[in-house]
Amino acid sequence: MAKESSKAKQRKKVKLEAKYADRRASLRKATKDGDWDAMMALQKLPKNSMKVRLHNRCGLTGRPRGYMRQFGISRVTFREMALAGKIPGVTKASW
Repeated sequence: MAKESSKAKQRKKVKLEAKYADRRASLRKATKDGDWDAMMALQKLPKNSMKVRLHNRCGLTGRPRGYMRQFGISRVTFREMALAGKIPGVTKASW
């Protein structure tokens, strides 16, 4: 299980990214057109508001590795839940 501070940092980054997404998109478009003022305004936005700084984490445990996008959880949690029958439509393969 990840530290509570790591989970909190991730939640904060997600909030910041959502808050500044529209402003960041419009400023990026303006910088591509050659507007220097927009470039300076873009640099003044918080660094953690960039989408690239987000990292996928398990929704239940906060584990950063082995993340399965389709379910939003890590592979370890997925396996535990699948074997317990908590994920509908998922069964263990046997032949």
